[in-house]
Amino acid sequence: MKTNSSNDSFNLAAIDIGSNAARILIKSVSRKCAGESGVQTFYTKKLQFLRIPLRLGMDVFSIGKISKEREDLLVRTIKVFRQLLTIYDVAEYRACATSAFRDAKNGKKILKEIERKYNIEIEIVSGDEEAKIIRDNHIQEDGKNYLYMDVGGGSTELSLISDGKLMASRSFNVGTLRLLNESVSSEQIDEMKESVATMTAGYDEIQIIGSGGNINKLFRLVPKKEKTKDTMPAGSLLKIYQRLASLSVEQRMREFDLREDRADVIVPAAELFLLVAEKSGADTFIVPTLGLADGIINELVEKNIKL
Repeated sequence: MKTNSSNDSFNLAAIDIGSNAARILIKSVSRKCAGESGVQTFYTKKLQFLRIPLRLGMDVFSIGKISKEREDLLVRTIKVFRQLLTIYDVAEYRACATSAFRDAKNGKKILKEIERKYNIEIEIVSGDEEAKIIRDNHIQEDGKNYLYMDVGGGSTELSLISDGKLMASRSFNVGTLRLLNESVSSEQIDEMKESVATMTAGYDEIQIIGSGGNINKLFRLVPKKEKTKDTMPAGSLLKIYQRLASLSVEQRMREFDLREDRADVIVPAAELFLLVAEKSGADTFIVPTLGLADGIINELVEKNIKL
């Protein structure tokens, strides 16, 4: 699906098939030219966002493949996504599958069948590519050190940016669903700790830029007096984590108005963010509430700027 570069406005979509949920984000893009210079400026507006908790990782991280039951749920979800692409007259989209599909024995076969039925091509992206899309979401200030961190159901992506330059990037098969399934070994956690300490050694005053549904929700749960518009201290994250960890899943759902598929993964997610903060020496989290789907849309907008 390609855009017509002569149009003043068009719609773009991103589909993110994660280990915990599938998401579709649709945005309208308006193109304006500035006077005689002809410089193009793009404005985006969210039209639709839908999240379906498929939990593909529950199968993949325990039996190594996607079960028929979850495959059927995925297919029905993609059918809805296909209809939304048509309803919103989407000019171009990109669909990505992440950690669960990277590990699923039957992943490629399922995606081929989906493409045949619904004419939607879903690509399995590597951990490095996933990290790149996420970190390209944000603008950093020169002269500062940032550690981009995205925690998903199946993997955690880290990218170290110093003075606007990428210094290191790692993807770990350590995610919230893997932790709940007890599919992460102590050796993997130790490797992650050592890698974080090594990649951040010599960098001072690191700030973690967190992305993903869990850090977004954790940020909202922190009291307003303890945070700014998009920043919170690591100490505030620690306090809300301790409160959540002391409760059962059912109690978290009642007390914090969480969905069940958020209430169980939010504690291991907080543990991972706090682990990385400790090993990197970071004492501040920046939470711009952007994720992989936003990054995909931004990539598509950048592509159209060059048309």
